[in-house]
Amino acid sequence: MSSSDRLPQSRRLFLQRGLALTALGPLAACGFRPVYGTGGPAQNLVDRVRVDDPGDSNSFYLVERLEERLGRSDDAQYRLGYTIGVNQRSLGLTGANTVTRYNIDGTVNYRLTRAADGHQLATGIVRTFVSFSSSGTTVATASANADAYQRLMRLLADQIVNELIASSGRWSAT
Repeated sequence: MSSSDRLPQSRRLFLQRGLALTALGPLAACGFRPVYGTGGPAQNLVDRVRVDDPGDSNSFYLVERLEERLGRSDDAQYRLGYTIGVNQRSLGLTGANTVTRYNIDGTVNYRLTRAADGHQLATGIVRTFVSFSSSGTTVATASANADAYQRLMRLLADQIVNELIASSGRWSAT
């Protein structure tokens, strides 16, 4: 029987919380604060960003995810514009020269501006890729293709939000 098994439940819980708080102490000293906590940088973004309207299915999925994460506001402090680039490539080939797998590379150039005067606050480029299999029926391949593009746009949107949150301390007060 270990010594921790002999401790009462309340004492064990107290020691665990104490160790966790002790580990967070140095982070507080360097200015660390939770991004979604009170006064955190993410609070400056929620319901304050107006994302440009989508023009196709890829931009629809990108905007949908951005609005899930940032909220939707027509009377926002900030405007988020974007340009999407995608490239689909064959990856797996059989001996009969049939493609069995595809990669889709995605890139989004984004720019955040202040709505009042158009002053550029943040810009960036995010990139990632997804894959899908084409070894099933034609309908299954078409469905996998559509799903892959949706996943790609959601991943890119999450990267944009993460970069905006990380940089918001520099521009949100301006």
